[in-house]
Amino acid sequence: MSRIIFTTLLAASLVVLTVSAQAAQPFTPERLAEAQRADHGIVIDVTAPWCPTCKAQRPVIAGLENDHPQLVVLEIDFDTSKDLLKKFGVQYQSTLIVFKGSKEVGRSTGVSDPVAVTDLIKKAL
Repeated sequence: MSRIIFTTLLAASLVVLTVSAQAAQPFTPERLAEAQRADHGIVIDVTAPWCPTCKAQRPVIAGLENDHPQLVVLEIDFDTSKDLLKKFGVQYQSTLIVFKGSKEVGRSTGVSDPVAVTDLIKKAL
């Protein structure tokens, strides 16, 4: 019995590590420009550590990152990046802005449904 529990815990740990392995990068204008020049799919994830909706979005975004290595996810901290919020016209945390190259192809705020988040991000792929 303990062997089954150990194996299950080990497998769960590996899944968590795999999802965490491709983490979003902090937003910089240079990273955005580079991804746009390469015509990558880009997700700008406006997040806050205290935001439950952001936490619900994260595994969906991470799964898509793992499945699509050309997807670039750039995080903007809602609490500390007010200039970037203004630049992108963001008023709330849990905002996702999706680009295909330099063209914005979608945006959502407060959406945590995995299907809706996936459908939004797939517009960039």
